[in-house]
Parts: sequence; C-alpha cells; structure tokens
Amino acid sequence: MAGMMDGKVAVVTGAGGGIGREIAIMMAAAGAKVIVADIGASLTGEGGSATPAEQTKAMIEQKGGQAAICTESVASWSGAQKIIQSALDNFGRIDAVVNNAGILRDVIFHKMTEDDWLSVIAVHLNGCFFVSRAAAEHYRKQESGTFVHMSSTSGLIGNFGQANYSAAKLGITALSKSIALDMQRYGVRSNCIAPFAWSRMTSSIPATTPEQQARVAKIQQMTPDKNAPMAVFLSSDAAKGVSGQVFGCRMNEMILFSSPRPIRIVHSAEGWTPETIAERCIPAMKSAFMPLDRSGEVFGWDPV
Repeated sequence: MAGMMDGKVAVVTGAGGGIGREIAIMMAAAGAKVIVADIGASLTGEGGSATPAEQTKAMIEQKGGQAAICTESVASWSGAQKIIQSALDNFGRIDAVVNNAGILRDVIFHKMTEDDWLSVIAVHLNGCFFVSRAAAEHYRKQESGTFVHMSSTSGLIGNFGQANYSAAKLGITALSKSIALDMQRYGVRSNCIAPFAWSRMTSSIPATTPEQQARVAKIQQMTPDKNAPMAVFLSSDAAKGVSGQVFGCRMNEMILFSSPRPIRIVHSAEGWTPETIAERCIPAMKSAFMPLDRSGEVFGWDPV
C-alpha cells in the first residue's frame, strides 16, 4: 500500500469519524495529502464542530502524514466548492474524492416528515453531486481524477425505516454510473462502495430483542477500517480501467454487486390488455419476482 497514492491529493468527506476517518488515515499512509472534510454535526445532522476533523488530522500527522481540515457542509453548492478549493489552497491540486458524509433520520415511511426526507437527501445525494461537480472542472482540465461514493445495501437491497436513506443511496449508484459515462473521455473514474461496518451510523440500530442483539453483535465485528483498502485502491492508478462499478466490503469479503438488467420478457403479438397481463404476463414472470427482503436476509451468513 505504501506509495500507492504518492503525489495525489484526496478529499474525504465525513472523515471526522468511522469509515471516513479510516479511509483518510489509510489514504495518508499510502502517500496522499488529505483534506479531512467534516462539519462535525450530530448523527441526525444538527450542530457542528471542528473537533472530529481536527482529531483525524492529528492522527494522520502523528503517523507522518499530511492533512488539512475543512468544516464546510457538503449539502450546499457553495460549501462543496469550498471543500474542493481547500484542497487547491492547501496542496495545489485535487486527484481523489471520497463522498462519505452522511446523516440518518430513520423512521417508518408513513411517519416520515418532510424534513426527515429533505435533510437526508441533501447530505447524501445532493452532497455527492455538489462535491463531485466541484471537482469535475479540475478533473476535466487535468484529464484525470477519481470518485468513490458510499452507497448502502439499504438502497441496493432494502431495509425497514430508511426510505429517505435508501432512496439517496441507490440514487448515488446511478449518479456514479452517469459520472463514469460522462467523464470517461477525460480519464476520470467513478465507483461506489457499499460498506459494512459498526460505526456511529449503525449504532442507532435497535437492539432490544435477542434477534436484534445477535444481529448487532455480528455488525460490531465489522470494524470501519475494513472498508478503507477498497477506497484507497479505487482512488489509485492501480484501479485504471475500473469504473462504474459497485463494490461491497464486508469484514474480509469483497463483493461485486450487479446492476438491474432484464431478467424475463413476455411477448404478445396482439398487444396487451389489463386482463391478459393478469392472465398471462404476471403468471409467466412471477417466479422471477424479487422478494421483499432486506440486506440482513440476503447476507444470511456470518461475516468472515
């Protein structure tokens, strides 16, 4: 890993703790100069403090790395512009962006408020777009650059009480694919990671029943640092040719996720009516229906 990011400047959002902190530390260990971007807000997005970002910066510098902090919000166009500008001001360029910042407002769908929805979309989906868009102009001019965006199996597969988060996280995969397509001509790559880890973002998972406690115990084994190697690899020149993909990091497992593709097609020469759809189309397709399952049911084995 040493030297894999030599000469590169990376921005890691949400780097004040958890997965973002581990990515920032490993980026620096690999030779990158790192902007630790974190607004220092609560898990639900309130408040702000420079302390988490300063702590990550100190950890990087204790190991001989170089870092600077930025406490602007990813959820605004101007804040995102300032985050990227901080890389230019401190280190003279920008080569890698890791869109990791996030908040949670978990609530069952029929009780979700307007603010619950808008605040989560603002940080996750808008934040990914704003920060990526701010870097894109520089990437285009230098004809190089990478994006790594954090998705989630809550969006890729599904979960209870996370309509806002799930929608944002699946939207991020489509955004990443679009960036990969649009900026391929400039040598720019864009990929997603669906991380599995026990961090502040997962500490809100309820653990009142024995089943829930067992699930949480499994997640606690998956420490945030397990997600950092893939983020560093995807941001390095070693990942040339890897773009538009969605990876998962689960303990010591590396996962490649599929994208939606046609899985069954039914044709009728005379066209369709609502009645013939009910009689012939749906019965022919039903065996291929996707189940109403959640991430924990799809990944039914213990992390290894």
